[in-house]
Amino acid sequence: MKRTYHGSCHCGAVRFECEADLMAGTSRCNCSICGKGRFWKAIVKAPDFLLLQGEEWLSDYQFDGAAGGTIHHLFCRRCGVKPFGRGHMEALGGTFYGVNIACLDDVTAEELSALPVQFEDGRTGHWERAPAETRYL
Repeated sequence: MKRTYHGSCHCGAVRFECEADLMAGTSRCNCSICGKGRFWKAIVKAPDFLLLQGEEWLSDYQFDGAAGGTIHHLFCRRCGVKPFGRGHMEALGGTFYGVNIACLDDVTAEELSALPVQFEDGRTGHWERAPAETRYL
């Protein structure tokens, strides 16, 4: 069931809210940027995401990786935390946000430990399957 979550970067300059059903699934990817940043995400459609403050603090990083540069990796220029990314893929229903689960301020440790996680082999461009090793993600 969808619920309203509030999130922020470490320093609080960037704040957002989103409507999400975290029990419907979260994911961790082993691509170069997600693996190095330990990015744990939930996909939220554009109408269910609202940036409350801090647009001026967001920096946009893109690279020509396996996703073809379609993802905007947004991070706070003040503290360096990536609270969310944004992309557009028809397979995901158009514009979406990849919300960093660790940046949700109103989720308990117990709730986090119960969330379902799908592992994605982004390193080889096969997001539909898990990589052979996932313990480090």
